[in-house]
Amino acid sequence: MKVSKEKYENLKQLVNDEGVIAALAIDQRGSMEKMMEKANPKLNNVEGIGRFKELISSELTKYSSSILLDPIYGMKGVNARDKNAGLIMSYEQTGYDEYEEGRLPRLIDFVSGLRIKEMGANAVKVLLYYDIDEDDKINDIKKAWVERVGYECEALGLPYFLEIVNYDANIDDAKGAEYSKLRPKKVIESIKVFDDPRYKVDVLKVEAPVNMNFVEGFGDGEILHSRKEALGYFKEQSDATDIPFIFLSGGVSADLFKETLKFAKEAGSTFNGVLCGRATWRGAVEEFGKSEEEAKEWLNAEGKDNIVTLNEVIKETATSVFDKIVEE
Repeated sequence: MKVSKEKYENLKQLVNDEGVIAALAIDQRGSMEKMMEKANPKLNNVEGIGRFKELISSELTKYSSSILLDPIYGMKGVNARDKNAGLIMSYEQTGYDEYEEGRLPRLIDFVSGLRIKEMGANAVKVLLYYDIDEDDKINDIKKAWVERVGYECEALGLPYFLEIVNYDANIDDAKGAEYSKLRPKKVIESIKVFDDPRYKVDVLKVEAPVNMNFVEGFGDGEILHSRKEALGYFKEQSDATDIPFIFLSGGVSADLFKETLKFAKEAGSTFNGVLCGRATWRGAVEEFGKSEEEAKEWLNAEGKDNIVTLNEVIKETATSVFDKIVEE
């Protein structure tokens, strides 16, 4: 896949020495508000959450190739990051209107691709909720939205990260067995849709094709997939696109996420890194609710260990972005 010189140079700012994306994600907004409300309601505001993200950025980007932040709560984190860490900025509004059919995406009203570039970002990220089996009219609206952002990024020379979170419009519990049976198809087929060059996507941020809690040898309860079957899904996912793709952690534990990456490697997946969020820093929220000092201690112990050990796994399992992307 060929990209412009400017996109290529920006991508180089987002990877580690092996050309792999080892990025830290803390662009969460809705879920962050829920976590902070539980930890300390007095800190559940722009100032409190903004300071927490600034702390994450200053303490943990020393160990990450780049960081994903948002323009709502994350602006202080932009300047707090390590000088060697690249910057990815979210462009979408958090969540979706639960009373509106289709989980339609929306962009942040006061943000544009140009403004993201002026913030010093090396890339733009948007999140798309996508159900391959939903009504064609709804999915066509989403496709047009992805195209629109893609051409904006193209004009600005900013790499375009598309995060796909899959779901089923008729199933509420995305972590339950009913949806998990459908998950491989949902994940893999949606990747095939946005593999099309018309969308101008440079990096796909995707879920594992299976819920590992239902895979033989990983879960304690019901088993939906044998080990062999799950390995096949990871390989099928990898073969579904020529675009570099990275895994999101999806809120699973740090240990399970690392085991998932090893499993993907065993399957022959040529994934190109991670954008890992809550699996890295989740425990710091409760500590921050007590005091900033306790949060710092947690980040420099468990938080650091989460990233360092994850980096070791990535080094053994992920492949370079530049195996798939070349400069025009």
